[in-house]
Amino acid sequence: MKRKDLDLEKSPVEISEGIYWVGYTDDNAGLHCNPYLIIENDEAVLIDGGNRDDFSTVMLKILRTGLDPCQISRLIYQHYDPDLCGNLPQLEAIINNDDLQIISHAENNIFIHYYSKKTPKRDFRSIGHEFAFKTGRKLKFFATPFCHSPGSFVTFDEKTKTLFSSDLFGSYDAGWKLYLDLDERCLNCEGAQVCERNGEKCPLEGIKKFHRQIMSSTKALDHTLDVLDSIDAEIVAPQHGSIISSVRDINAVKRHLRSLESVGIDYVLRNIK
Repeated sequence: MKRKDLDLEKSPVEISEGIYWVGYTDDNAGLHCNPYLIIENDEAVLIDGGNRDDFSTVMLKILRTGLDPCQISRLIYQHYDPDLCGNLPQLEAIINNDDLQIISHAENNIFIHYYSKKTPKRDFRSIGHEFAFKTGRKLKFFATPFCHSPGSFVTFDEKTKTLFSSDLFGSYDAGWKLYLDLDERCLNCEGAQVCERNGEKCPLEGIKKFHRQIMSSTKALDHTLDVLDSIDAEIVAPQHGSIISSVRDINAVKRHLRSLESVGIDYVLRNIK
């Protein structure tokens, strides 16, 4: 199916082998949330499952993949914000799997516990920084501290080289699209609020603004970009914003993020009058 023909309202979208976007669309939202489902034979993992109000949309799309929810064995939460953890109690009720576990970080689990006490919570460091499906397919976990919370991390699917980047690579996105659309002229552009070529809002500026305001500091972002450079991702699937589906575009976004002179508290202190 061509991207322009995708039914984002009702259908899950397979973004790589066995990986489905099961999010929602809202023309009035300035910040979109992207839950992802990985199906591997008779097992499944849900990453950053979504907020309470959009549970029905997320679950309907999960069901439309043909999956029985009880096949979900792990819920991965890459930080603890309500936009990705809010529907945890509803997920637990529908999944109804005694073997269900949450994978996150100890710093996150303290707060996830307030959404629900029911499901056992694991720190990804205590399980060797990875989760293996029964087939051997592996998800690797990499800490990205203070981008934006102390326990933030990213998840990498070795099979498809897909990086689930949490808030990293996210954007404020009033003109949201499922996939980031850059052309050759975007690669060397230094960015502007409005594109000189087509008069539209520059997507790279939205990404830079998001990171400047959401990430904690320049030092934290620089460290995390070094971590990301060690991962050979070919697709980036962020929790906010648009999916980046080429190495060329991933590198272009990284370059723009590296160009930020002040982020988070550094940006605030620099701009105090």
